Amino acid sequence: MPRGKVKFYDAEKGFGFILDDEDGQSVYVHATNLPDGVTTLRPGTRVDFDMVDGRRGPQVLALQLLEPAPSISRARRQKPDEMAGMVEDLIRLLDDASNGLRQGRYPDRGHSQKIATVLRAVADNFEA
Repeated sequence: MPRGKVKFYDAEKGFGFILDDEDGQSVYVHATNLPDGVTTLRPGTRVDFDMVDGRRGPQVLALQLLEPAPSISRARRQKPDEMAGMVEDLIRLLDDASNGLRQGRYPDRGHSQKIATVLRAVADNFEA
């Protein structure tokens, strides 16, 4: 059974490519060939696979995950004490926005952009 790693996978389109360790060729993989319960593949994930020659080249027939790919975003996430400060800043920004909304006005453009930036940063760190 050949072994390789995921080069690219687009869950929305339902396909991707695996690089074969033996000869470096790209092998097409379709969503229907993923193991049960797997909906996406992250680049760098190590896999064993069976392949066949299709009309457009080699295609995965069956796939088995060997190990999950390391999470780059998890390695880059903020330390908990830094996140606590970020969350406190977000609470202050949202509180100011809430007070303005109660008085019938939306925050100005600069304040809205600060809120959106901090919200995205907090969400990215929590999701990692």
